[in-house]
Amino acid sequence: MSADVLRSLMLVVFAGLVVIAAIRDLTTYTIPNWISLALAAAFAPAALAAGETWPAIGLSLLVGVGMLAVGIVMFALRWIGGGDAKLMAAASMWLGVQGLIPFVLYTGLAGGALALMLLAVRSAWLRPFAAVGPGWVDRLATPGGATPYGVAIAVGALGAFPLGALMSGAHAGF
Repeated sequence: MSADVLRSLMLVVFAGLVVIAAIRDLTTYTIPNWISLALAAAFAPAALAAGETWPAIGLSLLVGVGMLAVGIVMFALRWIGGGDAKLMAAASMWLGVQGLIPFVLYTGLAGGALALMLLAVRSAWLRPFAAVGPGWVDRLATPGGATPYGVAIAVGALGAFPLGALMSGAHAGF
């Protein structure tokens, strides 16, 4: 398989799953477990196909475990949902050590932008427009409602992906 085809395939799998997670979180406030499980299951074969070494793969798995621990703490503090914690962990495996800081930074910035957008949509002057849309838009615009943080996680993951272990690592020229 050529390097370009392999990169494209990895991008489609990774991007497709995180975008599906974002859409599901935005419309239902849930991220199904199958999405995070599919991301986690696809990581090792993608890393091996990219020419990553077993130690590098192990380190990326440790990054995922570490992010799961961080996510569990954030979930316990009621800052994010359980699906968000699992998505963060699964996505961070694909990004590895070198993509972790950009992932956290981009996710935080996207989360801030999402919060500002929700404040605007939930304001008295925009809320009436949401009421005429689909039910999920009305739910999203309800003051005091939940924040679909999976959207911010997906933006952060997609932004960090080119900088992550599989795309810019030692084997980027595969």
